[in-house]
Amino acid sequence: MSFLYQIAIYAYSLLIGIVSFFNNKAKQWIAGRKNIFNKIAGRIDSRDKIAWFHAASLGEFEQGRPVIEAFRQHFPGYKILLTFFSPSGYEIRKNYEGADYIFYLPIDTKRNAKRFIEIVNPEIAVFIKYEFWFNYLKELYKNDIPVIVISAIFRKEQHFFKWYGGWFGKMLKTITCFFVQNENSKKLLNSIGIENITVSGDTRFDRVSAIVKNVKSFPSVERFAGDKKVFLAGSTWPQDEELIHRLVSGFDGKMKFIIAPHEIHKDRIDSIVKLFSECKTVRYSETGENIDADILIIDGMGFLSGLYQYCHIAYIGGGFGKGIHNILEAATFGKPVIFGPEYDKFQEAKDLVKLKGAFPVSTSKQLTEITGKLLNDHQYYNETGKICRNYVERKTGATSIIMKGIARIFRDR
Repeated sequence: MSFLYQIAIYAYSLLIGIVSFFNNKAKQWIAGRKNIFNKIAGRIDSRDKIAWFHAASLGEFEQGRPVIEAFRQHFPGYKILLTFFSPSGYEIRKNYEGADYIFYLPIDTKRNAKRFIEIVNPEIAVFIKYEFWFNYLKELYKNDIPVIVISAIFRKEQHFFKWYGGWFGKMLKTITCFFVQNENSKKLLNSIGIENITVSGDTRFDRVSAIVKNVKSFPSVERFAGDKKVFLAGSTWPQDEELIHRLVSGFDGKMKFIIAPHEIHKDRIDSIVKLFSECKTVRYSETGENIDADILIIDGMGFLSGLYQYCHIAYIGGGFGKGIHNILEAATFGKPVIFGPEYDKFQEAKDLVKLKGAFPVSTSKQLTEITGKLLNDHQYYNETGKICRNYVERKTGATSIIMKGIARIFRDR
């Protein structure tokens, strides 16, 4: 199985190289790793005490951010190394001030893993949610470097728990400690002989709670909204936008709309402008003192979470594809949340649907009905918003549990 894994890694790298000729994200993936070991060796001082945090992409970084910042506060003698696998994480957070060093993670070959660990020599490695890279885990284990996984969540359909999952399960057994989101994840790990588990909850709740406390203002968005209520559609894909397009005509003059697509490259932004061509639209990058528009299109990255403060109703995209994006950023502001039908993998979505603070929709008619009710029934709106805000507040605290676990690991060594 190890041999097949190595082949798969090399094949993946080759495929990305081919795709990079016509895909900008793949091109960034390749370019970001060019001379990566020279970059790392040239920056890191061998005398530094390094804590290595790894995030697959932007979402995982935001999930792990409370722990990174708490680690900095509790262990100021350490330098923090942050790595990303995806350009959508690295390119947006490469200047994050909470880390001392930020790099792309070299692809997981035996040679790369050995060289990376030799250069960095971390005293602890923290993987956020998932991404279990076999060669890196093996090298860390061989060098007796503790590895923890935070905000992990496991499901029975994952390969670890299948009849053929023995090799993958052995890989997980090299990890020092898991901090998982729920009891079901703990039981699944127990079923393959892993006991070093703490049910800590999800650090995303700590992150979104901190966003509310430290949220900044966006004057251009304030000017756009004026005295109108705002429907904000965040992290959208084309299917989401088609649904919203049909919604707009029914609420013309009653609300303004903000659309923040998941991808913001020129073709995507142009396609949204074209879809809403019968409306007055403005791109966020082109807003000025006077904004005469009914639809604001967000063509920048990294600040969507702060925009939810301005909306009356939040729609979260992705629910007509692989699954919805982060609904907690809206819920923490006490905003009712709407999303598409693919949400079963997200516990917070299932919880809020059950509590009647969030609403799944499959059709334009359903979206129109729930939007109308939230817009016109003030008591109902206030109740749903309160449900969302209280839900987030009850779920905070994972970071504190994880930091106690890290302190215990250091103490026991």
